[in-house]
Amino acid sequence: MVKTKAEPRSLSGAQMLVEALKQENVKLIFGYPGGAVLPIYDALYQCGIPHILPRHEQGAIHAAEGYARVTGKTGVVIATSGPGATNLVTGLADAMMDSLPLVVITGQVGTQVIGTDAFQEASVLGITMPVTKHNYQVRDVNQLPRVIKEAFHIANTGRPGPVLIDIPKDVTQTAAPFDYSTAMKLPGYQPTLTPNRLQIRKVAAAIRTSERPVILAGAGILHAKANPELLEFVNRTQIPVAHTLLGLGGLPASHPLFLGMAGMHGTVAANTALYEADLVINIGARFDDRVTGNLEHFARGATVVHVDIDPAEIGKNVPTDIPVVGDAKQAMEMLLAENLTVTNADSWRTYLDNLKNEYPLWYINSDEELKPQKLIELVAEVTSGEAVVVTDVGQHQMWAAQFYPFEHPHRFVTSGGLGTMGFGLPAAIGAQLGNRDGTVVALLGDGGFQMTMQELALLVDYKLPVKVVVVNNGSLGMVRQWQELFFGGRYSESLLQTGPDFVKLAEAFGIPGFRVTTFDEAREVLGRELQCEGPVVIDCRVTPGENVFPMVPTGKGLHEMVGVKP
Repeated sequence: MVKTKAEPRSLSGAQMLVEALKQENVKLIFGYPGGAVLPIYDALYQCGIPHILPRHEQGAIHAAEGYARVTGKTGVVIATSGPGATNLVTGLADAMMDSLPLVVITGQVGTQVIGTDAFQEASVLGITMPVTKHNYQVRDVNQLPRVIKEAFHIANTGRPGPVLIDIPKDVTQTAAPFDYSTAMKLPGYQPTLTPNRLQIRKVAAAIRTSERPVILAGAGILHAKANPELLEFVNRTQIPVAHTLLGLGGLPASHPLFLGMAGMHGTVAANTALYEADLVINIGARFDDRVTGNLEHFARGATVVHVDIDPAEIGKNVPTDIPVVGDAKQAMEMLLAENLTVTNADSWRTYLDNLKNEYPLWYINSDEELKPQKLIELVAEVTSGEAVVVTDVGQHQMWAAQFYPFEHPHRFVTSGGLGTMGFGLPAAIGAQLGNRDGTVVALLGDGGFQMTMQELALLVDYKLPVKVVVVNNGSLGMVRQWQELFFGGRYSESLLQTGPDFVKLAEAFGIPGFRVTTFDEAREVLGRELQCEGPVVIDCRVTPGENVFPMVPTGKGLHEMVGVKP
């Protein structure tokens, strides 16, 4: 008897979406309901996939970013049409810049009124095209399964990024046969994962003759889970490593060849290495201007190798001598297969070691004030350097990068490319949801905290033990620093005249709140509360006029740092 294939069952567009999310093994949805997505939310009701309800759509997408960052899984976000969708734009841009895999579902007005300025209509495709890896608007329910499948494939393959699916309300209500077994066919999208062997051999040859090599390790190392290969490669070749902000954790901070972070607030050793090297091997970084400083001076005498999965990044900012397109892990494996040995760079390593010793990161300690750098060191001490540290953007972010020793990958969650204030708290919520048993510390400035502080409610709703440490200097610290250094001390709108009582704010949400003003108080409270179960908010009143040093002023080269010594 010949078996016949069962007919696909008929589902509404909203039911198709939920079924597809299940088949994509989605474990968590971040979203905010509204009129255009009500059929979707009705289908989600008791569907079995947990849903996280923030207090603002921006909170939803930053939480999804934090979740994606620590888990490597695709974050899923749902928002309604119009303002719901436009409130996601900052997060989309943030995820695009930092290569985070997201699938974002937005509701849309019915197909019959698109283009009529209907209530809560916005041209989501046009608005989000520059800030998404790809976007779709589905006007035929029969196309919905294929589009969802493609969206997940595109989001988490090649260079990860956000993909948006805009679904008109009537499409979610229309029924059609549902078949999710269609094979993936995207002829125009074929990311190159395996590097060219000849190019790898050119890299190996350059390493063999180099006397001053340095590796610039970026987030591509972490995305590709190539940190074990990087460690083995560094141990074998003894090439020093400078990290980008987002690459921290790729090589343990305690490794003798770890030079620290490079760039505007990088270490003297890391920046000098990039300036004076004869061979720069960039793996998984995009030569961001915050890393390179003035390009006229960057790696002028060096052979430049750039390993990147996105060919569009190679040669975009820095001329590249040996381009290597491919996955960082595969590139490292192929380099390891070249049987390279210790590089002929003894004097170079000694020179950089001396720079590390002569020009360490510094601050002037004080018993009278709570120094923010010392506070970061205390957080590291209390958490034994094992926490997932999530920051907002500004001075505290740079101090965290400088003074918290990241020994493992995926322990530092921060907004790198876009520099989004308000990112920290919701991203910490997502990080804790992705790492339920780990310690998550949200290091927030008082300015950024006030942008999304309403998301404190989620710590209670979902019993998330996030430890919120507010580095409170009563100002927009990095803005104030630039105004002090480059605008004659004219603090135009950077000093926060009035701020909320963060202790009472925490208590209003049902969260314990504490305030500390001295290091001794900080040691007592952080030592106790960071070990406790449940969330906490600790308002740390730090030295208000402290600046982040060293610093490469805008327009200067990496060799023109200021503030390298007290």
